[in-house]
Amino acid sequence: MKLSDLDYPLPKEKIALFPTEKRTDAKLLCVDRATGTCSHRTFRDLPELLKPADLLILNDTRVFPARLFGKRPTGGKVEALLLKELDGNTWEALLKPGGRIQEGATLSFGQDGSALEATVLDSLVPGSGKRRLRFLGGNCKEKLRKLGHIPLPPYIDRPDLPADREQYQTVFAEKEGAVASPTAGLHFDKPLLEKIAAKGVETAPLTLHVSYGTFQPITAEKVEDHRMFEEEFEIPAETARKINRAKQAGRRVIVCGTTCVRALESSVNGAGEVLAQKGKTSIFIYPPYDFRVMDGLITNFHMPKSTLLAMVAAFLGYEKTMAAYRVALESGYRFASYGDAMFIV
Repeated sequence: MKLSDLDYPLPKEKIALFPTEKRTDAKLLCVDRATGTCSHRTFRDLPELLKPADLLILNDTRVFPARLFGKRPTGGKVEALLLKELDGNTWEALLKPGGRIQEGATLSFGQDGSALEATVLDSLVPGSGKRRLRFLGGNCKEKLRKLGHIPLPPYIDRPDLPADREQYQTVFAEKEGAVASPTAGLHFDKPLLEKIAAKGVETAPLTLHVSYGTFQPITAEKVEDHRMFEEEFEIPAETARKINRAKQAGRRVIVCGTTCVRALESSVNGAGEVLAQKGKTSIFIYPPYDFRVMDGLITNFHMPKSTLLAMVAAFLGYEKTMAAYRVALESGYRFASYGDAMFIV
């Protein structure tokens, strides 16, 4: 597949800068996987679209306020995106401007009377932009939570706001560690989850801590040459049991979000069973691909030339995916993380 195959014209005004007033007010484009036929609903209609025997998989990761703004020793501005905690005070990070910051430099991120400094431990890792930062002093995690900003994706072209600390989290977020939200889950609220449960639909959590790799643009001309960053995940034993029971009984497994798909497809053994495990995955799913767990997908509308769009094309089929995106654009759907959703089944 060529990178140009994943390109499409996306006017800037189609990218949602803010979520809908109510989470369930988002539009929902329902796409028949067999025919590509599209129908228009809202997300609050989801209980009507699910079957009582379905199993719904949700990602319970919680977004950490991982973006820091500070100053270099020269007084120039610096921005850090924390990717992963390596130990108590040491983090893997992306720095901007990354190439001009020397190993050993001390960066200052303090504000409003709170002091927070970090030493750059190493030089730029070629091809990745990654650096290691060691924060100085005690109470590092609490200071980061106070001074850090919610790391909205770069295509949401505005500063983060206090409201984003809640709006950019799912209502079922529990396990802190993501630097981006599993955005298909943003459309659920607690009353909707109660309606889904009342219908007899089972739910099961897993954790994939969404990192920069999920949103990292594809730059390779041949899509299959792209390499994903690793992301940490965990499939609980009870979730694996529920999935394997559902598959054995011929029940549908409906997966909310591409992040859940990546965790599941990284945990299937040769017999087609999902394994309970903790691990890391750099799996990149693009057409053609034989999905072994998922029967239906809830997902948002993704950016051009993205790994997320490649996964949707692998599940729905390339031509049907691009046709559905044209329908969404013509019908006023809102795109990207705070935008509307698709239900493919």
